[in-house]
Amino acid sequence: MTKLVYEVVRHDGGWAYRVDGVYSETFASHTLAAKAAHAAASKQQQSATTEVIEYQDKQGRWHVETAKGTDRPETSVQDGSPER
Repeated sequence: MTKLVYEVVRHDGGWAYRVDGVYSETFASHTLAAKAAHAAASKQQQSATTEVIEYQDKQGRWHVETAKGTDRPETSVQDGSPER
């Protein structure tokens, strides 16, 4: 089983979450980025129908794959307290 770790980090003048080296959009606060990371991680674990997915890798290339609805990754979120 694949394991994905969502890391909440400072990024581009705000906060974002990073998965396998790829950043989300930038959020204005740590709290908003952490909420988005938890929501994305939770959604990744939901069993669903088989679907075609698109994602971007570390090199910026886009991929299109078929994801089985029962083949879900294990996810976690690392969202340590923001630096003050």
